[in-house]
Amino acid sequence: MSEAGRVSRRRLVTIPGFVLAWAAWLVAAPVWLPVTCLVDLVRRRGSVALRSALFLAVFLTCEVIGIAASGGAWLWRRLGRLDDERWRDLHFRLECWWGSTLFHAVVRLFSLRVEVEGDDRLARGPYLLLMRHASSGDTLLAPSLVSRPHDLRLRYVLKRELLWDPCLDIVGNRLPNVFVDRHATDSEGEVRRVQELARDLGPRDGVLIYPEGTRFSQSKLRRVLQRFEEQGDTRMLEHARSLSCVLPPRIGGTLGLLEAAPDSDVVVCAHTGFEGAASLSEIWRGALLRQVIRVRFERIPRGEIPTGREARTAWILAQWQRVDRWVAAQRLPRSA
Repeated sequence: MSEAGRVSRRRLVTIPGFVLAWAAWLVAAPVWLPVTCLVDLVRRRGSVALRSALFLAVFLTCEVIGIAASGGAWLWRRLGRLDDERWRDLHFRLECWWGSTLFHAVVRLFSLRVEVEGDDRLARGPYLLLMRHASSGDTLLAPSLVSRPHDLRLRYVLKRELLWDPCLDIVGNRLPNVFVDRHATDSEGEVRRVQELARDLGPRDGVLIYPEGTRFSQSKLRRVLQRFEEQGDTRMLEHARSLSCVLPPRIGGTLGLLEAAPDSDVVVCAHTGFEGAASLSEIWRGALLRQVIRVRFERIPRGEIPTGREARTAWILAQWQRVDRWVAAQRLPRSA
């Protein structure tokens, strides 16, 4: 089947599926509202059930609005009312609205506090943004803290599994993003696709990549250690053993971006607090409730980044060790 055929088949499932789920969830509100309140009354965990149900309603509503808005934009373009620049700008702003709306909903519904360090270093591109990945919640940080407040058009490196979210599928594919296949046999081809994102970056542009490639968990870290040990990769095994809060970075994509964007700075984003959103079971247990979300952006000028593959590999690993140490330090008790 052609790629266009796969896209059409997928969207015939996801778009009606999300719309029906949204309608059903709203219609069922007279049922789930009292039920979740009763559950919270019994469990006494800070109204987690009600907060979670309300967030699901917000999420599905944002999805339906995003689908409708992207459909309207397509029709407007077909009528000749949108040129290429306005088309891209409309979808960029829709992307920012979707992410920041969900982020602020999470913050308010789960009574989170957000502390940001280094925000003043984000105003002007181009740069490559390397972001820690701990949960689905942290994917909302970039549109909320980078793109929307600084009007910076980020190009994303995302996993293909996210195409089953219709908003990410439709809007994401109309913007310069890449949905990579983490299990592809042609890894060099995937790296070349990622490199294309870094071409012709301007002062309003950036590229975001999650170097770990997937969300962190202790079980994943143990599997990575086992794999490096089986492969006899002593360098990466030693590096992985030095980590406790992040996964070892997958070097290929980040190296490819550094090569393709020789004039871009690098911004490393470390954060903590969203670990409680790593899974539905964690959220249900109340692990996200009243957390402090701490985010640190550190900008490294291009002149401080070494040249050569080996030197850059060592530099990337060192940066990720620094992220790991920072995350670990945030978890230590703070003196009053």
